[in-house]
Order: sequence, then C-alpha cells, then structure tokens
Amino acid sequence: MMSNTLAVSLTFIIYLAGMMWIGLWAYRRTTDLSDYILGGRSLGAWPSALSAGASDMSGWLLLGLPGAIYASGMGEAWIAVGLLAGTYLNWLIVAPRLRAYSQAASDSLTLPQYFSNRFEDKVAIRAISAFFILLFFLFYTSSGLVAGGKLFETVFGWDYTIAVTIGTIMVVSYTLFGGYLAVSWTDLVQGLLMAAALIIVPIFALMVIGEGPAAVLEAKNPNLVSMFTSADGSSLGLIAIISSLAWGLGYFGQPHILARFKGIKDRNEVKRARRIAVTWTFLGMAGALLVGIAGIGYFETGLPDGETVFISLVQALFHPLVAGILLAAILAAIMSTADSQLLVSSSALTEDFYKSIFRKDADPASLVKIGRGAVVLIAVVAWFFALDDDSSVLALVSYAWAGFGAAFGPAVILSLYWNRMNRVGCIAGILVGGITVVVWKQMTGGIFDMYEIVPGFLFSTIAVYVGSIASTEPSKEMHATFQEVNG
Repeated sequence: MMSNTLAVSLTFIIYLAGMMWIGLWAYRRTTDLSDYILGGRSLGAWPSALSAGASDMSGWLLLGLPGAIYASGMGEAWIAVGLLAGTYLNWLIVAPRLRAYSQAASDSLTLPQYFSNRFEDKVAIRAISAFFILLFFLFYTSSGLVAGGKLFETVFGWDYTIAVTIGTIMVVSYTLFGGYLAVSWTDLVQGLLMAAALIIVPIFALMVIGEGPAAVLEAKNPNLVSMFTSADGSSLGLIAIISSLAWGLGYFGQPHILARFKGIKDRNEVKRARRIAVTWTFLGMAGALLVGIAGIGYFETGLPDGETVFISLVQALFHPLVAGILLAAILAAIMSTADSQLLVSSSALTEDFYKSIFRKDADPASLVKIGRGAVVLIAVVAWFFALDDDSSVLALVSYAWAGFGAAFGPAVILSLYWNRMNRVGCIAGILVGGITVVVWKQMTGGIFDMYEIVPGFLFSTIAVYVGSIASTEPSKEMHATFQEVNG
C-alpha cells in the first residue's frame, strides 16, 4: 500500500512541478493588467479552445457526470447532449462577435467592463455584474475544491479538511503569479491529459469486464439503458429532460469561458478553435458517460460515493505509476477550472469594484498586486464553503452554472445581435436572471423541479427586451460602434 501511495505521490509532484514552471514563465511575461487578465489578447486556437474546455468542465467531468451515470444510468446523458450543443453554439454565435466587440468597446478586459462600455454606463452595470460573478463563483470554485478533497481523501486517506486545504493552496499558487497566461497554457496541458484519461480508463475497464456498454447496463438493470427511463422503471418526464438539455444554455453566460473568446489572438482564429473545442468536448463527454457505465459493470457491491467511480476504477485496474498519471487528470480538471474562476473573480474585484469605484487612476502595477490579493481572499472564502464533506460536486456546479447562464447569457447574446438594447435592458436582464435562479432554487415541487436556468434565462431575456423598449434608444455613438463591429 505504501509503494502505491508513493508512486501516485511522485506522479502528482512531477505534474505539479510542471504546472508551477509554466506559472513562473507566465509571471515573467506578465507586465500589466491586460496581460494578467487576458494575456494581451495573444493566444492562438489550440490554447484558447482547450483552455475554454478545460476551465469549463472542471472536476465534475471526471467525478460528477460519471457519478450521475453510475447512480441513474443513461437518463443522465441528456446533460451531455445539452452541453455539447451549447459548446458549439457558444463558439459559433458568441465567440467571433465578442472578440471583436470587447476590443471595440474601449478594449474591455472583463465581462462587466464590456457591458459598461457597450452601454455607456459608468458604475451600475459593473457593480451589479461583479456582485453576481463573486456570488456564483464562490459556489463554483468550492465545487472544484470539494472535488480535490474527494480525490486526496480517497487516494491517500487524508482527512477531508486537510485534503481540501492542500488542493486550495496548489490552485492559488500558480494563479496568483502567472494570471491568464499561466491559466491558459496549463489548461492546454490539462485539457489534453483529461481527454486521454477519459478515453483510456473506460475502454480498458470495459475490456476487463468483457461486455459492451449496452450489455453492462442491461445485465445490471434494464431500466438503465434507455435515456427516457429512470432507474426505478418510471418514465423520465418532460421537465427532467428539458432541465438536463438546458445545461447548454449556461455556456452563453460563463465569465471564465467568455474570457477565452476575448483573449484569442484575432477573429480569424475562432473557427479553428471552435472545431478543436467541440471535438474535445465530444470526446470528454463520451468518456465520462462510459466511465459511469464501466463502474456499474465492474463494482458489483456498489460504491459509498458514486462520484468517486473514476478514482475507484483507476485504483482497481492500473499499476500505481499509471494510476498516478490518470488520477492527475482529476487534479488537472480541478485546477484548470478553479484557477480560471479565481482569475475572473479577481478581475471583478480589481477592475469592476476597486478601480471603477474607489481608485480610477490606479497604475497597472498596483492593479496587478490588488488582483493577486483578491485571488487569495476569494480562495479562502471558497475553501470555507468547501469544508462540508457532504457537498456534491454536481450540485454545486449546477447552481453556479444556472446563475451565470441566466444572469449574463441573454444580455451577452442580445448585446451582440440587437442594436436596440440599452443600459436599462442590460441591468434588468442581469438582475432578473440572477434573482430568478436564487429564488427558484428555494422552491420545490411540480414546475419548480425544473432546473432553475430555464425560467432564469427566459425571464432575463424578457427583462432585457422590455427594459430596452420601455426606455430611450441607444446613442448614435453606440449605433455606430455596433454597425462597425457587425458590418
């Protein structure tokens, strides 16, 4: 047992040393806030696409989604369908225009700054947007720290609190210094590692079992095979299917993913990046589904925590040295998302609170220092939330994903495609979307069992339209910029 633990530990140390080296390189390359937040808008298709994917999926791709399939069968696969469609549409309809418009709108670095410059607002939009970013990212970042706690607790037998604390320190260490460049280039490596692990583990496990995916599910419980049936044999209702597919709506409002669109080198790189991102997402989703299925076939007695099915398969089937490499994929998933979330949250505090409200004339060096301090502050709060060892990775991600999708998704899309949208509509959409998610989450039963992103996205869209139509038209300057960007 000791040799196994040492082998996995050695692999983790080598992996982390590589990530820290990238962080050090990025630290030397980072000179101002534009570099720290968007890498100077200099990244090509590969790092942009895989960074968007890796920062999007997080530990839930290797823990939460396989765990859901392991517990409930193919009825949970609708989530993967919705997310794949959302990935494609986000790169198709949002990425090219946001890349161009964010630069045209006074070189906006953050999403709140883009809204503020796009609609000629000085404080309100930035403050409201930053509030929701900080609120929902606390839950999202906590989900990654929970995943890290489960990884170290399961593999090394550490106390959960110690495991979460160590994971937090690792994520903060290179995000603190390298900023966007460190996050994006480490995400490239981590995205490739995640994809490889999600292909290798389920294929090898199914070969050991000696059955195909459908046969494994049929042998365990015929109800697990159909995407339209629950594990208990009851039909999967329309609300449940819509709720799962609606995960795709969340993409349009995720600040850490939208940051990749703003940071890509130029608009011409977007099409190539879209192909890479969609392919990576398809492979990742398919692998995650197969991990859950392989777990159903391999573990006859069941697991205490279904979200550890990937970890358990790796430990049971692979040599410790190989297991260490494969388990590093979970660490990669956790770090690639948590670092992005910390960076965006730091940007919101630095650019959208500190600079815009308290110190408009702050110099670049001071802003970078404030940004790094904000990373530590946010990480500490997220760490505190993650200390509950009963937390579900998928549940935490679900809430934050809905919050961002509803608060920002409609505002982002309409700001890029509707010239009549104005400041009032933007504020109304963000407030209505975010508040709807928070309130709907507290309701239960009947229609309230629908995933909160659905009513949040719908009501936010209506609020943007009504608020814009009921107030004055945008200025001539706003119309001119819109026409310039969109032809």
